[in-house]
Amino acid sequence: MILVVGATGKLGGVIARKLLLERTQDVRVLVRPQSDYAPLVAGGAEPVFADLKNRASLDVALRDVAVVITSASAGSRGGDDTPDSVDHLGNLNLIDAAKAAAVEQLIFTSTILASPDSPVPITRAKWASEVALRESGVPFTILGAWGLLDVWVPLILGSAITTGAPVWLVGGGTRKHSFVCHEDVAAFAVRSIGHSAALNQHVPIGGPEPVSLREIVTSAERALGRSLDVRSVPLGDPVPGLPDFVVGLMTFLETFDSGQDMAPLARTFGVRQTPLDEFVRGVVTRMMSEPIS
Repeated sequence: MILVVGATGKLGGVIARKLLLERTQDVRVLVRPQSDYAPLVAGGAEPVFADLKNRASLDVALRDVAVVITSASAGSRGGDDTPDSVDHLGNLNLIDAAKAAAVEQLIFTSTILASPDSPVPITRAKWASEVALRESGVPFTILGAWGLLDVWVPLILGSAITTGAPVWLVGGGTRKHSFVCHEDVAAFAVRSIGHSAALNQHVPIGGPEPVSLREIVTSAERALGRSLDVRSVPLGDPVPGLPDFVVGLMTFLETFDSGQDMAPLARTFGVRQTPLDEFVRGVVTRMMSEPIS
């Protein structure tokens, strides 16, 4: 039995659907009563009601489970779901429950930016969870994902595509990073199950090649068949329409280049990665077909 934690979220949903399509093992999804889990159940998943913030509820969720894959995160939900209660303490609860259940592998989707010194609470919480998982004795795989295209593309291009607003970048937006899409992270998560190259390893997951935010914009222009109004602000200045923490991340990304050659890992895990133009074309098509709210 495989338990997917975070299955009603975006990344966790992709992971759960991939597992259900392959049907190599039974799939259980951890859900809460208010979450939209009906499509996963219709696809063959077994739902179990539990909450990372409630340690006792996890024992039932983990009964007869061999592998746990978690992508759960507080994100921007607010209320009782915070980086501390979910991304830190919730993950500690899950690790403790996995140890008690003698789980054979816990696959933890994290971020390459996880650090004890990060100014972002979620990435600090991810770091603490990684440390706890390594020290727990539970066989683990930590997937350190680079920046997620599923987040960045709608963030910087959404208004430009749907309303014709300008695209705002910090600096030139030319620094390159290994942005990766949910589909690729999910593929590595599924392929990591029982894989010798993944057990007790930190596996950095990036896209097929490093790209800049400006190259992402250019890809959207190719998909649209027209130019976009691209403007930039100096490092340190606010960006119209974007919250301060996003501007901070954009500024940070514009101070260095990063990336990795993913070809060896893709071959090792048998993952076909998604080219930038293919991903952006799909996002643009969906945006153009959705009614403007």
